[in-house]
Amino acid sequence: MMNDEVKNKLNRYLINQTDFLKAKDKMTEDQLRIFVDKAISDMCHEHNIEIMAEDRMSFIRELVSAVISMGPLRPLMEDRSVTEIMVNGARQIYIQRRGKITLTDIKFDDNRHLFHTIQKILAGAGTNKRVDESSPYVDFSLSDGSRVNVILPPCSLIGPVMTIRKFKEDIATVDDLINLGTLDKKIATLLTIGMRAKLNVVFCGSTGAGKTTTLNVLSRHLPEDERIITIEDTPELRLLQKHVVTLATKPVNIEGRGEITMRDLFVNSLRMRPDRIILGEIRGGEMLDLIQSISSGHSGSLAIVHAETPEDCFNRMVTMMLMTGIQLSPEEIQKQVARAIDLIVHIELFLDGKRRVTAVTDIFFDPDKGKVVFQDVVTFIQKGLNEKGEVKGEWVMNKKKPSFYKKLEKRNIKFPEGFFES
Repeated sequence: MMNDEVKNKLNRYLINQTDFLKAKDKMTEDQLRIFVDKAISDMCHEHNIEIMAEDRMSFIRELVSAVISMGPLRPLMEDRSVTEIMVNGARQIYIQRRGKITLTDIKFDDNRHLFHTIQKILAGAGTNKRVDESSPYVDFSLSDGSRVNVILPPCSLIGPVMTIRKFKEDIATVDDLINLGTLDKKIATLLTIGMRAKLNVVFCGSTGAGKTTTLNVLSRHLPEDERIITIEDTPELRLLQKHVVTLATKPVNIEGRGEITMRDLFVNSLRMRPDRIILGEIRGGEMLDLIQSISSGHSGSLAIVHAETPEDCFNRMVTMMLMTGIQLSPEEIQKQVARAIDLIVHIELFLDGKRRVTAVTDIFFDPDKGKVVFQDVVTFIQKGLNEKGEVKGEWVMNKKKPSFYKKLEKRNIKFPEGFFES
């Protein structure tokens, strides 16, 4: 099998030494195969490399499939400024660029052409999932990490609908988030130390707010010597640590059986000797298992919840636990959640197209008051718009020591001098 180094050489050769980028849009599938085959022969001759015929054909098949399968959407996928592609039937394609949604002039010939393209994208993703009239919706990831959702008639009344959320390779470090204005250095310090200290953190916000991207970036600060298990419906997390086990749910088969839920995977992951468990978007009973596992000693869990505010996030977590039918009062469940979760990080997409952390909230149960307390460690204060329509504001920090400070002292992890009041 061709190793990654040879594949990377071939990719670089195609881009730097040939007219591949200019010519690929003008060629048919057969012409593209011939072009790539010749480029491989030329590179092998120049660098004295031998590639087995089977590996050669596999590389050509993968590359051509990736280029051809996108059809009219290819220029949008290659445009780095486009973050999301929304296909509403054959004749209406919207994009999101810098947080703004606009209609493009790109169109498919008809719904049949769009359906055929969807099937090619699904096949090129290398997943065993399917989408057709009997199973009219699907979630899957592309090889570059982009997430795709498809829903077909009869569930869609306007023809096939496809949404592609592109994976952003250019946001990889905390400095990238700072430069984009998502957070500032104090928030970065707070959250990176929280990662090392095994705080239990929930990231919340609306769709497209940047929850997964922020979690991805901050996960770079998890210790290398930990065994990390990720659980998702559709794989989006990209951890750089070596010891990572990635698990994904499985939908029902054509006979309506064989479904494996996040809750099934979470219960199983507890038997896999995890140092850390990271959950993609939580929607149901797995919340109960998460809170119970944290309470029984599995610290350092990270998770994502859809919610408009930290308080809404907390209420959603309580509601998800109640929906399991657990025989506890709402007050007792609130107490459990507040004792298990250390921080809620809320992220919001603003009118100017920028994503910002609007609150980092310390959550705890106060036995003296007999209630759950929300204490914002950091809050974003909006101060209107400037002449360019950009949101003006600043992050304000609460210097009071948070409730989780004892956890840091226990693990001998310290904040910089003067970060919190003594």
